[in-house]
Amino acid sequence: MNKKRVHTPEGVRDVYGIEYRRRSKLKDKLKHVFAGYGYEGIRTPGFEFFDVFNSEKGTVSSREMYKFFDREGNTLVLRPDVTPSIARCVAKYFSEEKVGIRLCYAGNVFLNNSSYQLKLKETCQLGAELVNDDSVQADSEVIAMAVDCFLTAGLHDFRISIGEVEFFQGLTDAIADDEIKAQLREFILNKNYFGLMEYVENLDISDEVKQVFLRFNELNGDVEILDQAEKMVSNETSRQAIARLRRVYEILKLYGREKYVGFDLGMLNKHNYYTGIIFKGYTYGTGDAVLKGGRYDNLIEQFGKKAPSVGFAIVLDELMTALQRQEIPMEAESVHTMIVYREELMKDAVAKANELRRQGRSVILERQNPNCSRDDYEQFAKEHYLGEVLYFV
Repeated sequence: MNKKRVHTPEGVRDVYGIEYRRRSKLKDKLKHVFAGYGYEGIRTPGFEFFDVFNSEKGTVSSREMYKFFDREGNTLVLRPDVTPSIARCVAKYFSEEKVGIRLCYAGNVFLNNSSYQLKLKETCQLGAELVNDDSVQADSEVIAMAVDCFLTAGLHDFRISIGEVEFFQGLTDAIADDEIKAQLREFILNKNYFGLMEYVENLDISDEVKQVFLRFNELNGDVEILDQAEKMVSNETSRQAIARLRRVYEILKLYGREKYVGFDLGMLNKHNYYTGIIFKGYTYGTGDAVLKGGRYDNLIEQFGKKAPSVGFAIVLDELMTALQRQEIPMEAESVHTMIVYREELMKDAVAKANELRRQGRSVILERQNPNCSRDDYEQFAKEHYLGEVLYFV
């Protein structure tokens, strides 16, 4: 047998058995949270035209996409990000809608990561988007919902870290050189604060801005960090960003979710379409954020509709890894009954199965294997979350 045929390419994996059922149960629980906030499901294609995700939209670089061609020669990509797909749909189907549009989704995304990153190249994301609302209340709603998703999943030791793109924008408005802005952004994205400090020391910029960048790694913590940051800046854009974060915090107190959030004014996101508040959800047992989101007020306009929006996505694979490593029990849909029968008693076994199924119960009909003992069947039932085993033997 050709062993290569049974292996998957690097960066993808099979999901089956109890993991598949736990995964399905967790997705259902998260979808229930979205529904509780009035978010309606939407499904977008697994692949789209390249233009939906190109660099002008601010999404991932071309080299990180899986690209191919259709018969007409159009360049297509497996979607690397769901948000631009949602933006396309909103512009197409809700072009005249002015009231808030609440959408949620679950789907796989594909990123052609470097093999050295040791990351999955296909992951499942669940997310929510609130469209047509530029308010601080909308920001607060999606963050409160993100907290509820973590709590519903079973996490208790986690943190939603909140930043503001405009804080960084205000610091760099006076810098005319785009290359300098890009380099500053690169240092911050990579959390290379030593490199940032060395780079800033040699820049011809105001002492005030220089001092902020030299202390950029200190600008994270509880709500008190906003007071410290406010004392460090005088430009109106950065100060307004801090003021908006304060209002978000006050509204989160109304939700009773403020204890789960912190602030990181040094946070940026690799997706350039974010325009305001950004946030990430962290917990133990993973090497990256489990949840990422933020405000993107200009993205949908690139598809033809001006619609300020905010949303987030949960990486289901990272969330399940965290739950497993924290030894938090994960529920799974179980089969209620397995009926083990001897050949000559098949009629009675089938009748019993029909009766139970009419009652809405799920049933496995298993012909007795002479090589299996009752202990084998009981162990199988335990490992696969079966409710009971009935014997017609």
